[in-house]
Amino acid sequence: MAGLTGLFVTGTDTGVGKTWVAVALTRLLVQRGLSVRPRKPVESGCASGEDGLLPQDAAALWKAADSTESLQQVCAYPLRAALSPERAAALEGRTLTLDQLVTACQSGIGADDFLLVEGAGGLLSPLAAGTTNADLAAALRLPVLVVAADRLGVINHTLLTVEVLQHRALPLVGVVLNQTGPVIDPLLDNAADLACWLDCPVERIPHRSGHHATTWMGIGPFLHGLASRLAAAHTAPKATPPITANCAAQK
Repeated sequence: MAGLTGLFVTGTDTGVGKTWVAVALTRLLVQRGLSVRPRKPVESGCASGEDGLLPQDAAALWKAADSTESLQQVCAYPLRAALSPERAAALEGRTLTLDQLVTACQSGIGADDFLLVEGAGGLLSPLAAGTTNADLAAALRLPVLVVAADRLGVINHTLLTVEVLQHRALPLVGVVLNQTGPVIDPLLDNAADLACWLDCPVERIPHRSGHHATTWMGIGPFLHGLASRLAAAHTAPKATPPITANCAAQK
């Protein structure tokens, strides 16, 4: 599995639009002919359904991929409490491990598949016992896409996240700034400011009316370029590094 190619999608925080960016990318990559295998190995805040707990984020990824796998393969560990997965599991008397999450992500993945993994919360949010999203990305050897809310304070949040990635030698393919609310100071230009600090693409998704609706289509048009770059890198000869841009802070 060392040569597995794919992407780990993380956020600077919870509620920044990470799931819908992951869903949109999944759909756009499928449209480009890739066999996308989405994984959200652990999801908290799941409501009860007829067949047990329903992981809504994982279900959205599953549908976007036109997956023939079971939803359980996409999300092996759904949890009830809307807390960090580590805490939610503890409340159910369960202890999850990094090895379990890695196995859940890699199970059923073929050599030509594109593995798209969505974490839970921010990069250093606890996923399992002594395990954060950063630990899982490192164990999977996947490059990382950071999703952040386009608002005041995001430069600090993003650069802190990038510094953690640098410390762990995790390649970053880019940053997606998602405008989660309709009001933003017209003097702000977080994308331009971050571009001065980062040597990688910074994509911006403006606010859309009804953007909380369960659809990828409102976000999709802003991610075509990123999806095309990921698809080209995945289909390149294996001797070529899957993603050449290692997004690092310049200052």
